[in-house]
Amino acid sequence: MTPKENQPARRRAPAMSPEQRREMIIQTAIPLIAEYGATVTTAKIARAAGIGEGTIFRVFADKDELIQACVAEALSPDHAIRELDAIDLAQPLPDRLAEAAEALQAHMARMGAVMGSLGHRGGKHPGAVRGAGRQESTARLRAALADLLEPDRAALRRPPEQIAALFFGLLFTQPRTDDEPDLTPAELVDVFLHGAVSSEGR
Repeated sequence: MTPKENQPARRRAPAMSPEQRREMIIQTAIPLIAEYGATVTTAKIARAAGIGEGTIFRVFADKDELIQACVAEALSPDHAIRELDAIDLAQPLPDRLAEAAEALQAHMARMGAVMGSLGHRGGKHPGAVRGAGRQESTARLRAALADLLEPDRAALRRPPEQIAALFFGLLFTQPRTDDEPDLTPAELVDVFLHGAVSSEGR
């Protein structure tokens, strides 16, 4: 028996479906769009994905369709909601909210990077999500936050849905200053749950 015959046969990785390939291309393209805006080339995206450029055009009609798909994915709350749903409800409330803050801040950063890059580096700015789409996205994120608060309903001053809306609003509106570092998620949660006065000052 030859050495080649002694070697076990290599298993080929299962071929991707068109939907799987489309998703892989979108996930590869999003950080490149955030960096280069609409000027990113499909050749660059293909190299990053480890595929031929022609493969992109088997699942997207053109680059504009790919960019629009990336914008839709960046603005979609689905990934953030999956992360919120994965948070262990057995953890103390501050830990749950700190993890939620991290997931939501990452979601906001991703949206901002993609939209900001498209708006300032050439090409058509796709515009903000308005109307029912934005309202539905916000409602779904708030509902996922409310689920995280539900185990502590009895200890809350307001219903979980209202507390979730307040926390969501704080995350999206916290001020940014040049001379003060951003609060960490744990610090933000501490201020939210216990107020602005330190324990020493109470």
